Amino acid sequence: MRARDKAAVSALRATLGALDNAEAVPVGEAELRGVALEQSPVGAGATEAVRRELSERNVVDVVRAEAAERLEAAAQLTTPAHADRAARLREEAAVLLRFLDEPGTA
Repeated sequence: MRARDKAAVSALRATLGALDNAEAVPVGEAELRGVALEQSPVGAGATEAVRRELSERNVVDVVRAEAAERLEAAAQLTTPAHADRAARLREEAAVLLRFLDEPGTA
């Protein structure tokens, strides 16, 4: 990725974060309640949870959602003062959609 392509870098970083969040295991309400100190897990990695594995379809859905979010935000920025920000959001969405249109692009 070229260092000067800020829109692509921004879009890809945010999308990687969204994918990372999608892999997180939901925490149940029972797990949020504290337990007695003597019942708490002990040791390195005792509280680690196995992350979910996303299917290719899940990844595509997350990337599409990220692109749609940017396009929706750009559509709401209608004042001339926000024209640069709207254009940047459209650029970021185009980068993400290009990855979906061109499989194997990394």
